Amino acid sequence: MNPFKLDARATLSIDIALAAASGDGERLSHGEQAARILGLTGAELNALRKGWSFEFQLSRAIGLALAPHDASRERAQRAGLDHKACEAIEAFAASRALNRP
Repeated sequence: MNPFKLDARATLSIDIALAAASGDGERLSHGEQAARILGLTGAELNALRKGWSFEFQLSRAIGLALAPHDASRERAQRAGLDHKACEAIEAFAASRALNRP
């Protein structure tokens, strides 16, 4: 299994899921526009709005961002995300929560 990379595509995907979960329509719309430019499909966007991804590791990263607790962190690590990646995802999710309307 390849190591998980919290790159621009993963960060954007996580942000779309967070925006959808928080009901931030403006942030969701901007994220979806950016995602289309990166080549995400409608099906991928629908999945992100529901809090998951077709990519297993990214789906676990989204789960951790949406519910940062021990069980989701453990699932993420079993999927191949290292401790540093989990910390970065949790920090990103917390920073986005502070930016809610």
